[in-house]
This record gives sequence, structure tokens and C-alpha cells, in this order.
Amino acid sequence: MTHLPALPCYLNGTYTTIDKAQVSVMDRGFIFGDGIYEVVPVYAGTPFRIRHHLDRMQRSLTESRIKNPMTETAWRAVISKLITQYAAQREVAVTQSDQMVYIQVTRGVGMRDHVMPENIEPTVYLMTNEMKMPSASDRENGVTCVTADDFRWERAHIKSTSLLGAVFARQISFDANATETVMFRGDLLSEAAASNVWVVKNGTVFGPAKSNLVLEGIRYDLIAEICAEAAIPYTLGDITRADVLDADELLLTSATKEVLAITRLDGKPVGQGTPGPVYDKLYAGYQLAKRKGN
Repeated sequence: MTHLPALPCYLNGTYTTIDKAQVSVMDRGFIFGDGIYEVVPVYAGTPFRIRHHLDRMQRSLTESRIKNPMTETAWRAVISKLITQYAAQREVAVTQSDQMVYIQVTRGVGMRDHVMPENIEPTVYLMTNEMKMPSASDRENGVTCVTADDFRWERAHIKSTSLLGAVFARQISFDANATETVMFRGDLLSEAAASNVWVVKNGTVFGPAKSNLVLEGIRYDLIAEICAEAAIPYTLGDITRADVLDADELLLTSATKEVLAITRLDGKPVGQGTPGPVYDKLYAGYQLAKRKGN
């Protein structure tokens, strides 16, 4: 049996720890992966872009036809209490605590039937843990990635707990001793297994258009804001495999990676093979946004 640490969590109205929390074997999240999730980074005890995360969670719930079980005020209160509990457990001040809060809402408990049951209560689960950031070496040198066809489903805009496709995709890069798997639907860039992907060419930042085929990362709007402040041209649209292979810079963004440079793709250098000037500006802008708390 795997022994879990006693990390703070919240389950259906009760604060407990992950080693003690239990859900029904008939929970549709367990049976079908029928639920949605969010991951909220916390810097110095403050959730980063929490408004954006709660908005995206609502979009995922609406698309999944799951009623939001809590008000925004209630969500914020639970998140705040878990942040405080984790800091106390680590014996540090809340303002000195960086964390990662995970939120999951499943459709709830019912007998196994593919049809969505009515009048059941969603299962609400939150936990918090250490934020694991890229190493200093990865920041300085960039990371290696590989490419693959995007074999996942066509409702990628829902942040669903049905993540077997993403698990397979991430395993491709793990088996290749790489950081991420950059994926294409046909000839067009979609995203990576657990990150958004950006192309830099001639000083312009290009990202895949927002659609049902791409999970709109919280960093989509943040990158646009940082680009505007730094006078970096920014555009969304179709990006071909040739565009990716000919990029001056390639970047990953996610809650844990923030902004991270890809410097080798499928064994070949990207651009000059080192993090480039646009990466430097975006990373600096990201750190400024964190300090501002927005």
C-alpha cells in the first residue's frame, strides 16, 4: 500500500488530510473520469489569477453539465483555509509559502450508467501541496521536448479529469528523457501533454487559436498582457509543423512551468539552442506579475 503524506485537503464540507479522505467507489469521477479540475498556483500565500481559474472552472462545469456546487466566496474561503493549514503544517508564515492548490469537482455518486443522472450532489475535493518549479539548470539552458500526433479527444477545452490521453502523451516524453510532448492535429500545432506551446519568429509570439481542440491555459491572457507591456507582437492562429520546426524560439507555459524555453526538439536545436531574448522578456514579465499578485 502506498503511504500518503498527511497533506491538508477538503472533501464535501470537511477539512481533513489526503491520507484519511475517502470517496465512494461509485463516484462517477472514479468510474468514468466524469469531472473537471483546476490547479491554482499560490505565491507568498496568495492565489495567482484566482479570478481566471474560477472562471475557467465554471466554463468546464457548464460544458460538462455539472452544477457549480459552491459560490465564488465559498471557493475562495476553502482555498484560503487550505493555504493557511499547509503553511502552519510546514511551520512557516503564510506569506512565505508557495503552494499548488488542486480543485476537483465530479458529477457525484450514482449507480453505473453512462447517462448523466439527475439530482445527485457533486463531489468537491481540494488539496494543497508543494509547488515544484523548473530547476535553475532548466531555466538557464532550456529543456528538451519531442513531438507526437495529438490522439486525444476533440473537447480539449474542457479541463476534464479524464486524462488517460494526457497520461499517454506525457509518457512519450518521459520515455524519451524529455520534458514535454509537443503535439499536432494533422499539420497544426495543438498543445503539449500538460502545457501550452508558443512559437517565436522574428520577434513575434504566435499561439494556437483558442478552440475546442486546445485547453485555454490561464497563461494565454497573461502572455498577451506581458507582450503588450513589453511591446512584443502577439497573435493567435493556425501554426503548422513547419512553423514550429523553423521557430527562432519555442516556449512552454503552465501553472508549474510558468514560462519555459524549449531548446531542443526531436533531438535538434531550436534557434540558437539556448533560451532567447523573447523568453527572457516574458519570464521577467511573469515574475513581475507574480509580485503584483495579478
